[in-house]
Amino acid sequence: MSSSVSRRRLLQVAGATAAASATGSFIGASPAHAAIPPARADIGVSAHPFGLGQVRLTASRWLDNQNRTQNYLRFVDVDRLLYNFRANHKLSTNGATANGGWDAPNFGFRTHIQGHFLTAWAQSYAVTGDTICRDKATYMVAELAKCQANNSAAGFSAGYLSGYPESDFTALEQRTLSNGNVPYYTIHKTLAGLLDVWRHIGSTQARDVLLALAGWVDWRTGRLSSQQMQAMLQTEFGGMNTVLTDLYQQTGDARWLTVAQRFDHAAVFDPLASNQDQLGGLHANTQVPKWIGAAREYKATGTTRYRDIATNAWNICITSHTYAIGGNSQAEHFRAPNAIAGYLNKDTCESCNTINMLTITRELFALDPNRAALFDYYERAWLNQIIGQQNPADDHGHVTYFTPLNPGGRRGVGPAWGGGTWSTDYGTFWCCQGTGLDVHTRLMDSIYFRSDKTLIVNLFVPSVLNWSERGITVTQTTTYPVSDTTTLQVTGSVSGTWAMRIRIPGWTTGATISVNGVAQNITTTPGSYATLNRSWTSGDTVTVRLPMRIGIRPANDNANVAAITYGPVVLAGNYGDSSLSSLPSLNTSSITRTSSSSLAFTATANGSTVNLGPFHDAHGFNYTVYWNTTGNTVRLANVGSGLVLGIQNMSTADGGRALQWTDNGTADHNWQMITDGSAVRFRNAHSGKVLGVLSMSTTDGATVLQWSDNGTADHRWTLLDQGDGTYKIRNENSGKLLAIADNSTAVGAFAVQDSDDGTADNRWRILSN
Repeated sequence: MSSSVSRRRLLQVAGATAAASATGSFIGASPAHAAIPPARADIGVSAHPFGLGQVRLTASRWLDNQNRTQNYLRFVDVDRLLYNFRANHKLSTNGATANGGWDAPNFGFRTHIQGHFLTAWAQSYAVTGDTICRDKATYMVAELAKCQANNSAAGFSAGYLSGYPESDFTALEQRTLSNGNVPYYTIHKTLAGLLDVWRHIGSTQARDVLLALAGWVDWRTGRLSSQQMQAMLQTEFGGMNTVLTDLYQQTGDARWLTVAQRFDHAAVFDPLASNQDQLGGLHANTQVPKWIGAAREYKATGTTRYRDIATNAWNICITSHTYAIGGNSQAEHFRAPNAIAGYLNKDTCESCNTINMLTITRELFALDPNRAALFDYYERAWLNQIIGQQNPADDHGHVTYFTPLNPGGRRGVGPAWGGGTWSTDYGTFWCCQGTGLDVHTRLMDSIYFRSDKTLIVNLFVPSVLNWSERGITVTQTTTYPVSDTTTLQVTGSVSGTWAMRIRIPGWTTGATISVNGVAQNITTTPGSYATLNRSWTSGDTVTVRLPMRIGIRPANDNANVAAITYGPVVLAGNYGDSSLSSLPSLNTSSITRTSSSSLAFTATANGSTVNLGPFHDAHGFNYTVYWNTTGNTVRLANVGSGLVLGIQNMSTADGGRALQWTDNGTADHNWQMITDGSAVRFRNAHSGKVLGVLSMSTTDGATVLQWSDNGTADHRWTLLDQGDGTYKIRNENSGKLLAIADNSTAVGAFAVQDSDDGTADNRWRILSN
């Protein structure tokens, strides 16, 4: 779209808000205030999220987190947040006190947090109609406009807005910046915050400040050669490609897409476009925002290379770099592929990374809403890390930077932002405190999506959806994951035939769906969406049951180091104030649920009883998430059939065929996983023999059977974590996957090796005995 069209679009928006005050205009004051629509529709999208004001959380841990964050947003002193902007732009600081931590006047990330506050205030207003949050946002925007207007007196170029002297950008361009500053990282946060205030509050002043600052970025980067630009991109720059692409979509002005594409980092994008994992050693959260930008650039341009970059990045990160709780990175960096057990430290799972992975996940889901694994991962990270990132004992909802996964780890304890320390009102302002503000004001944004007349239910959370475009209300009631059941009552103008698609997680089996108490004859394959297509009546109630079992999630690099799951929940051991010098040895067969009203379990570890509970509730005590499981046995449950792998007639002879059986607990259904370098051997508990392939065949359909453990390559299998609680099991000799002949769901169907065709019989759950 041309610039002239863009200006016409802006005049239309301005006209809609002409009655607003000059200090920061706004429109609407209800929780259902609709965001200003973008000028351009996204390309390739087949599922759409609902507006923030259309989904309301009801009583739950999620609502508690939202409320604590909102308390902090209402409390914080805006003049303190403006200190560095005013000082840098040569204006009075109005007697405000300077902040500490990452917003201290001499810190290299100063003025990044303010953009996060703008986003969080705008989102809180959109969700709840909170006018205090609205007014704080518009006040900050008005004061930032004054800073920008004083650029000539401050010696800065037109449009510039930052807590840094503009000379820092000259040093950045010349590669002489050596003080740890990340200028474009902070510019990205400011741009994103202004864009959100414009979209969600309707502030034309936020729009004007935003466009002036974006214009400065265009002028500044447009002078550089491609070589100079790529060299500059070696310094962390946040999601500059994301926000500038979003500005293009919002305005229709192609100028901003041109600027966005200058921030395409070839050293990162080129390997990902070729599906190469070259993440090891890279600073993790420098990369993830670039991937989000690639997804946004695909939706703006339709260029499939961008889609491939984002998809490949997600696949690589989830399968090879992600811990059981859904987070990634150690000491802020990606390690070698599959390096998990070797990096169980205090500084794992930087919160920013996980929050940004949630963002790219929902971006990809909009492109491929049939891929249930996307929201299986989303739920895993959202439930296990992010809900527990916030301190439930703090009325201001302060958060952790890292989530420690060392044995004896503890949230809220550790050196400043080096362990699980809590943030504070004015003394921290880390990157993760900023993204924490973002995420805990939009916890409802991915529960439901829509596609034409279809409602998509991704997450099982107490909530109310106002599908205002169709006059439909959906009320979801549940205590999930304490219970395995949720209900969705549909009321309003519901007449007519339309579909509800419900995620059936990969970790479950035997899922059922009923309407008004009547079981529905629909397919509920794990790792897919069940489609309920019917003519609805107001008051219809859908009941979804997702049975849960104890599962084991081995570390990619050591099958004898594992986390324990119950359905979607990662369980942690409660060690009180006791310290741990190593991973406790857990008897997985001893895990017992002790309450029907809470997720309380006991188990035996190191010969003593230990209490287990959800990791998101692991506050106020030392815990362990990973365990030494050496010597334990597991069951391999086929996702396609739900049956478990065993040996024909419980044979103890070489050549006994592997096949699938009902889980009756016999010894030949139990397998010990023996770590063998980067692979595992599956030793049958009954016969003592290991899984191999007939005659070391490399063909599809070759028979899988048991052999004496002679160490041949066909006895070695690699576990490929799918991120949804399931695994593909790849034979090291042939490269093919353990599967069931002809996708059979029958008892006695033979195990074979097949090419990776993505069918459910190629995927396995690892269950506790």
